[in-house]
Amino acid sequence: MPAIDFRTLSLQDALDLAVSIEEEAKARYDDFSKITGGRYAGDASDMFRQMAGYEAKHLEELSARRKQLFGNAPRKITADMIDDIEAPDRGQPRTFMSARQALEVALASEEKAHDFFEQALKQVKDAKVKALFEELRKEEKQHVQLVGKWLAKMPRGPDVEEGEADEPGSDGG
Repeated sequence: MPAIDFRTLSLQDALDLAVSIEEEAKARYDDFSKITGGRYAGDASDMFRQMAGYEAKHLEELSARRKQLFGNAPRKITADMIDDIEAPDRGQPRTFMSARQALEVALASEEKAHDFFEQALKQVKDAKVKALFEELRKEEKQHVQLVGKWLAKMPRGPDVEEGEADEPGSDGG
């Protein structure tokens, strides 16, 4: 994976990067929603599907903006050139994770995206790219706050962590 030189990014490249980040995050949340099941309404699968929907909306907005500014010009930065900028860590989903745990994964991903733009801004030279990245950083901060509010309202459980049922003193042992 080639490193991205933020000092030389054009606005088109920056939008390509932003679109790629959203594509990767949406795809990862879609995958997680399948892994975690769909056992009951409001479970981890539902949380991941909801996050995929938010990423899809943001992807659509950024793609429309890119098309308006640059038409059908080929993308120079694609999803296969990035890894885990906003997408949740591949090792996070578990079959029996709770909705709360899914939101904790989502919160970490939104924080990671905010930090990415925070660090990238230190290197960006182009004023238009800087403005875009500042906008994206601000949106990620809002996402962190939103997911944090959902998480604060989320009760613990009811799911049992993998392995807990076999621990001494549990109903399973």
